[in-house]
Amino acid sequence: MKSIFLSSALIALLALSGCSTKEPAIDTTDDSAKMAATDTLTETIPEDVMTVDADGFSGADSNEMTMSGIERKMQSVTFDFDRFEIRPDMQENVEGNIKLVNSDAQDYTIKLEGNCDEWGSDEYNYALGLKRANSVKTEMIQSGVDAGRITMVSYGESNPVCTDKTDACWSENRRVDFKLLP
Repeated sequence: MKSIFLSSALIALLALSGCSTKEPAIDTTDDSAKMAATDTLTETIPEDVMTVDADGFSGADSNEMTMSGIERKMQSVTFDFDRFEIRPDMQENVEGNIKLVNSDAQDYTIKLEGNCDEWGSDEYNYALGLKRANSVKTEMIQSGVDAGRITMVSYGESNPVCTDKTDACWSENRRVDFKLLP
């Protein structure tokens, strides 16, 4: 009993003594120097390059889309309950995404995010999400996308786009999303 009390006291003492009492560093540089540096930076970048419109295009590079602009054009691929085969009605989404990947997004890595509805165990849903992402990856590779540009991740049921308890909502969560990585 005495050793338990001493061990507990020692652990408490070590935990409390580990806290830092060091004062945080405060930046005391002159604000006018910071403003001058900011003004110099904005003067060296032409104003039309700095602006981005709602479609993700900059004024100077209106022919080049940004990564987020391309991602907005990509469509998710949804799946049937407990299935990982690409449905015929989703083939158009896959093909459209492949065209974007091979043209506008040719300089990016593609991350396929497999998702599931809330039915099934966590382990089962993570595995099913990965199978869904892999079926899309296989389709992309067969269409000429370099396998080295594709990564996959499964979120299982942890990344829902809809949280209602309806069949329509659950079907929205059974999907693969396309994301771009630099």
